[in-house]
Amino acid sequence: MIYVVGIGPGDRLAMTVEAEKIIKDSDIIVGYKTYLDLISELIADKKVVSTGMTKEVERCTRAIELSLENPNSIVSIVSSGDSGIYGMAGLVYELAEKLKYRGKIEVVPGVTSSVAAAALLGAPIMHDYATISLSDLLTPWDLIEKRIELSSEADMVICLYNPRSKTRVRQLPRAVELMLKHKDGNTPVGIVKDAYRENQVVYTTTLDNIDYDDIDMRTVIIVGNKTSYINDGKIITPRGYKL
Repeated sequence: MIYVVGIGPGDRLAMTVEAEKIIKDSDIIVGYKTYLDLISELIADKKVVSTGMTKEVERCTRAIELSLENPNSIVSIVSSGDSGIYGMAGLVYELAEKLKYRGKIEVVPGVTSSVAAAALLGAPIMHDYATISLSDLLTPWDLIEKRIELSSEADMVICLYNPRSKTRVRQLPRAVELMLKHKDGNTPVGIVKDAYRENQVVYTTTLDNIDYDDIDMRTVIIVGNKTSYINDGKIITPRGYKL
Protein backbone atom coordinates (compact mmCIF):
# COMPACT_ATOMS: atom_id res chain seq x y z
CA MET A 1 0.00 0.00 0.00
CA ILE A 2 1.37 3.41 -1.00
CA TYR A 3 -0.01 6.77 0.07
CA VAL A 4 1.13 9.92 -1.70
CA VAL A 5 0.65 12.55 0.98
CA GLY A 6 0.47 16.33 0.66
CA ILE A 7 1.64 17.76 3.98
CA GLY A 8 0.57 21.34 3.27
CA PRO A 9 2.74 24.48 3.35
CA GLY A 10 4.66 23.70 6.53
CA ASP A 11 2.81 24.43 9.76
CA ARG A 12 1.24 21.44 11.48
CA LEU A 13 -2.06 23.37 11.81
CA ALA A 14 -2.19 23.73 8.01
CA MET A 15 -1.97 19.95 7.51
CA THR A 16 -5.19 18.10 6.85
CA VAL A 17 -6.49 15.69 9.47
CA GLU A 18 -6.33 12.87 6.93
CA ALA A 19 -2.69 13.60 6.03
CA GLU A 20 -1.67 13.57 9.70
CA LYS A 21 -3.54 10.31 10.33
CA ILE A 22 -2.00 8.55 7.33
CA ILE A 23 1.51 9.61 8.34
CA LYS A 24 0.95 8.37 11.89
CA ASP A 25 -0.38 5.05 10.56
CA SER A 26 2.52 4.57 8.12
CA ASP A 27 5.40 2.21 8.71
CA ILE A 28 7.79 3.73 6.15
CA ILE A 29 8.10 7.39 5.12
CA VAL A 30 9.89 8.54 1.96
CA GLY A 31 10.57 12.19 1.13
CA TYR A 32 12.81 15.15 0.45
CA LYS A 33 14.79 15.94 3.62
CA THR A 34 13.55 19.54 3.91
CA TYR A 35 9.92 18.38 3.87
CA LEU A 36 10.60 15.53 6.29
CA ASP A 37 12.07 18.05 8.73
CA LEU A 38 8.69 19.82 8.77
CA ILE A 39 7.00 16.68 10.13
CA SER A 40 9.88 15.33 12.21
CA GLU A 41 7.75 14.90 15.34
CA LEU A 42 5.27 12.71 13.42
CA ILE A 43 7.87 10.33 11.96
CA ALA A 44 10.29 9.86 14.86
CA ASP A 45 9.33 6.18 15.23
CA LYS A 46 9.17 5.38 11.50
CA LYS A 47 11.61 3.97 9.02
CA VAL A 48 12.55 7.09 7.04
CA VAL A 49 14.15 7.29 3.61
CA SER A 50 15.23 10.78 2.56
CA THR A 51 16.83 12.15 -0.61
CA GLY A 52 18.07 15.52 -1.77
CA MET A 53 16.65 18.03 -4.22
CA THR A 54 15.98 16.93 -7.84
CA LYS A 55 15.84 13.25 -6.79
CA GLU A 56 12.11 12.88 -7.43
CA VAL A 57 12.38 9.81 -9.66
CA GLU A 58 14.65 8.08 -7.16
CA ARG A 59 12.26 8.87 -4.28
CA CYS A 60 9.21 7.52 -6.05
CA THR A 61 11.05 4.45 -7.31
CA ARG A 62 12.29 3.72 -3.80
CA ALA A 63 8.79 4.06 -2.35
CA ILE A 64 7.51 1.48 -4.83
CA GLU A 65 10.43 -0.84 -4.13
CA LEU A 66 9.87 -0.58 -0.38
CA SER A 67 6.19 -1.40 -0.82
CA LEU A 68 7.10 -4.48 -2.87
CA GLU A 69 9.69 -5.53 -0.28
CA ASN A 70 7.27 -4.95 2.61
CA PRO A 71 3.83 -5.97 1.30
CA ASN A 72 2.20 -5.78 4.73
CA SER A 73 3.50 -2.29 5.47
CA ILE A 74 2.09 1.15 4.72
CA VAL A 75 4.52 3.26 2.73
CA SER A 76 3.92 7.01 2.45
CA ILE A 77 5.80 9.34 0.14
CA VAL A 78 5.33 12.97 1.11
CA SER A 79 5.22 16.22 -0.84
CA SER A 80 4.89 19.75 0.43
CA GLY A 81 1.63 21.46 -0.44
CA ASP A 82 -0.62 19.13 -2.41
CA SER A 83 0.95 15.96 -3.79
CA GLY A 84 -1.06 16.27 -7.01
CA ILE A 85 0.04 19.83 -7.80
CA TYR A 86 3.70 19.87 -8.84
CA GLY A 87 4.09 16.99 -6.40
CA MET A 88 4.81 13.26 -6.47
CA ALA A 89 1.38 11.83 -7.33
CA GLY A 90 1.68 11.73 -11.11
CA LEU A 91 5.23 10.40 -11.01
CA VAL A 92 4.26 7.59 -8.62
CA TYR A 93 1.48 6.48 -10.98
CA GLU A 94 3.77 6.67 -14.02
CA LEU A 95 6.51 4.65 -12.34
CA ALA A 96 4.03 2.14 -10.92
CA GLU A 97 2.90 1.43 -14.46
CA LYS A 98 6.48 1.13 -15.71
CA LEU A 99 7.54 -1.14 -12.82
CA LYS A 100 4.32 -3.17 -13.02
CA TYR A 101 3.38 -2.38 -9.43
CA ARG A 102 0.00 -3.92 -8.65
CA GLY A 103 -0.46 -2.65 -5.12
CA LYS A 104 -2.94 -0.01 -4.10
CA ILE A 105 -2.04 3.69 -4.43
CA GLU A 106 -3.99 6.51 -2.83
CA VAL A 107 -3.40 10.25 -3.06
CA VAL A 108 -3.96 12.31 0.10
CA PRO A 109 -4.61 15.98 -0.74
CA GLY A 110 -2.97 18.90 1.03
CA VAL A 111 -3.11 22.70 1.07
CA THR A 112 -1.16 23.87 -1.97
CA SER A 113 1.08 26.95 -1.97
CA SER A 114 -1.24 29.16 -4.02
CA VAL A 115 -4.13 28.52 -1.60
CA ALA A 116 -1.92 29.11 1.45
CA ALA A 117 -0.53 32.32 -0.05
CA ALA A 118 -3.98 33.53 -1.06
CA ALA A 119 -5.29 33.12 2.49
CA LEU A 120 -2.43 35.20 3.85
CA LEU A 121 -2.96 37.89 1.21
CA GLY A 122 -6.73 38.24 1.65
CA ALA A 123 -8.87 37.08 -1.28
CA PRO A 124 -6.82 37.45 -4.48
CA ILE A 125 -8.05 34.34 -6.33
CA MET A 126 -11.80 34.66 -5.89
CA HIS A 127 -12.18 34.44 -9.68
CA ASP A 128 -10.65 32.36 -12.48
CA TYR A 129 -6.91 31.91 -12.12
CA ALA A 130 -3.95 30.12 -13.66
CA THR A 131 -1.09 28.47 -11.78
CA ILE A 132 2.18 28.53 -13.70
CA SER A 133 5.62 27.30 -12.67
CA LEU A 134 8.52 29.38 -13.98
CA SER A 135 10.90 26.44 -13.68
CA ASP A 136 11.96 25.33 -17.14
CA LEU A 137 13.78 22.21 -15.95
CA LEU A 138 10.93 19.96 -17.11
CA THR A 139 8.92 22.31 -19.36
CA PRO A 140 10.26 24.21 -22.41
CA TRP A 141 10.52 27.95 -21.71
CA ASP A 142 8.73 28.91 -24.93
CA LEU A 143 5.69 26.93 -23.76
CA ILE A 144 5.82 28.64 -20.34
CA GLU A 145 5.93 32.03 -22.08
CA LYS A 146 2.88 31.11 -24.15
CA ARG A 147 0.94 30.11 -21.04
CA ILE A 148 1.86 33.36 -19.26
CA GLU A 149 0.88 35.55 -22.18
CA LEU A 150 -2.41 33.80 -22.96
CA SER A 151 -3.43 33.77 -19.29
CA SER A 152 -2.65 37.48 -19.07
CA GLU A 153 -4.58 38.21 -22.25
CA ALA A 154 -7.56 36.35 -20.76
CA ASP A 155 -7.31 38.61 -17.67
CA MET A 156 -6.82 35.70 -15.31
CA VAL A 157 -5.30 36.03 -11.86
CA ILE A 158 -1.90 34.34 -12.15
CA CYS A 159 -0.12 32.39 -9.41
CA LEU A 160 3.57 31.90 -10.08
CA TYR A 161 5.41 28.95 -8.53
CA ASN A 162 9.21 28.52 -8.56
CA PRO A 163 9.72 32.13 -9.66
CA ARG A 164 13.46 32.52 -9.13
CA SER A 165 16.54 30.58 -8.01
CA LYS A 166 20.23 31.42 -7.63
CA THR A 167 20.93 30.34 -11.20
CA ARG A 168 17.53 30.98 -12.79
CA VAL A 169 17.14 34.77 -12.65
CA ARG A 170 15.93 35.84 -16.09
CA GLN A 171 12.59 34.04 -16.10
CA LEU A 172 10.69 36.25 -13.65
CA PRO A 173 11.55 39.60 -15.31
CA ARG A 174 10.56 38.07 -18.64
CA ALA A 175 7.28 36.80 -17.17
CA VAL A 176 6.51 40.31 -15.86
CA GLU A 177 7.34 41.75 -19.27
CA LEU A 178 4.83 39.39 -20.88
CA MET A 179 2.15 40.14 -18.31
CA LEU A 180 2.59 43.89 -18.78
CA LYS A 181 1.55 43.49 -22.41
CA HIS A 182 -1.98 42.81 -21.12
CA LYS A 183 -2.02 43.94 -17.47
CA ASP A 184 -1.64 47.46 -16.07
CA GLY A 185 1.55 48.28 -14.18
CA ASN A 186 -0.56 49.10 -11.11
CA THR A 187 -2.01 45.58 -11.01
CA PRO A 188 -1.82 44.30 -7.40
CA VAL A 189 0.80 41.66 -6.71
CA GLY A 190 1.08 39.55 -3.58
CA ILE A 191 4.43 38.15 -2.47
CA VAL A 192 4.49 35.29 0.04
CA LYS A 193 7.70 33.58 1.13
CA ASP A 194 7.79 30.54 3.43
CA ALA A 195 4.03 30.48 3.92
CA TYR A 196 3.06 29.07 7.33
CA ARG A 197 6.69 28.51 8.26
CA GLU A 198 8.94 30.16 10.83
CA ASN A 199 10.37 32.84 8.51
CA GLN A 200 7.11 33.73 6.77
CA VAL A 201 7.08 36.99 4.77
CA VAL A 202 3.89 38.47 3.28
CA TYR A 203 3.49 41.78 1.49
CA THR A 204 1.80 43.45 -1.47
CA THR A 205 3.22 45.51 -4.32
CA THR A 206 2.36 46.18 -7.97
CA LEU A 207 3.46 44.67 -11.25
CA ASP A 208 5.68 47.69 -11.93
CA ASN A 209 7.40 47.51 -8.54
CA ILE A 210 8.36 43.88 -7.95
CA ASP A 211 11.70 43.56 -6.16
CA TYR A 212 13.24 40.60 -7.96
CA ASP A 213 16.13 40.29 -5.52
CA ASP A 214 13.69 39.59 -2.68
CA ILE A 215 12.22 36.52 -4.40
CA ASP A 216 13.42 32.91 -4.36
CA MET A 217 12.21 29.34 -4.88
CA ARG A 218 10.25 29.41 -1.61
CA THR A 219 8.20 32.37 -2.83
CA VAL A 220 4.73 32.33 -4.38
CA ILE A 221 3.63 35.34 -6.41
CA ILE A 222 -0.03 36.13 -7.05
CA VAL A 223 -0.79 38.70 -9.75
CA GLY A 224 -4.32 40.10 -9.82
CA ASN A 225 -6.67 40.74 -12.72
CA LYS A 226 -8.18 44.03 -13.90
CA THR A 227 -10.67 44.15 -11.02
CA SER A 228 -8.24 43.27 -8.22
CA TYR A 229 -7.43 45.95 -5.68
CA ILE A 230 -5.56 46.45 -2.42
CA ASN A 231 -7.37 47.50 0.74
CA ASP A 232 -5.71 47.71 4.14
CA GLY A 233 -2.81 45.59 2.91
CA LYS A 234 -5.03 42.84 1.51
CA ILE A 235 -5.68 41.96 -2.14
CA ILE A 236 -9.32 41.47 -3.10
CA THR A 237 -10.48 40.15 -6.46
CA PRO A 238 -14.25 40.65 -6.68
CA ARG A 239 -16.29 37.60 -7.66
CA GLY A 240 -18.86 39.81 -9.35
CA TYR A 241 -21.64 39.96 -6.77
CA LYS A 242 -23.88 43.04 -6.86
CA LEU A 243 -23.45 44.85 -3.56
